[in-house]
Amino acid sequence: MGSGFDLSGQVVAVTGASSGIGEATALACAHAGAAVALAARRSDRIQSLAERIAREGGRAIAVPTDVGDEGQAQAFIERAHAELGRLDVLVNNAGVMLLGPIENAPTEEWRQMIHVNVFGVLYCTHAALPLMHAQGSGHIVNVSSVAGRVARAGSGVYNLTKFGVGAFSESLRRETVEMGVRVTLIEPGAVATELASHNRPEVREQISKRFGGITLLTAEDIANAILYAIGQPRHVSVNEMLIRPSEQLG
Repeated sequence: MGSGFDLSGQVVAVTGASSGIGEATALACAHAGAAVALAARRSDRIQSLAERIAREGGRAIAVPTDVGDEGQAQAFIERAHAELGRLDVLVNNAGVMLLGPIENAPTEEWRQMIHVNVFGVLYCTHAALPLMHAQGSGHIVNVSSVAGRVARAGSGVYNLTKFGVGAFSESLRRETVEMGVRVTLIEPGAVATELASHNRPEVREQISKRFGGITLLTAEDIANAILYAIGQPRHVSVNEMLIRPSEQLG
């Protein structure tokens, strides 16, 4: 990839690795020399990604995982550590964005977002911390959103989950300083991924109106930001990165 960052000998675990930012981050880390563990519910997608990384000279394992299920999250982290030998970086990227007004909302959408966006981050982090503490080093990257900074009408529960990830990340950073574990919060603006496609048709229409005329970020743009954060020397901790398309206002 020509990133200039050398992650040789490191192990990176990425959730939500079946598409978008997770897939791009796994590829970027593999190209920089890391062994990668891939988690997602779509086993075929992560299996083919692992095969692609292997063809390109890297090392990857695919672990079908629902990160919002505590047992599955723990099994993913433990398998990454056992099969790849250590755990240097956890990228908590798996996320769901289901927008729309609070009134008359399908409450199952709220449960889905809290399941993945909140419990997924908590369970994977909980499993990874003892391993990183024991080795005296590690890095946890939590992928939030500009929606973790700016609340808007029509995204209240998504805002709730992402503001929560931001608060959790700062508390985690303070707890892990003495362990030698770094914490980074990544807050993307509008990115061209599948994320918006899971919304109801009327919500998708609103999203396309809002971002119709601007050049969106690519998944690779965010992967490059993550690679920058984890590629810094150990005495440098990039705590937070907010990355918007140049034309995005809010």
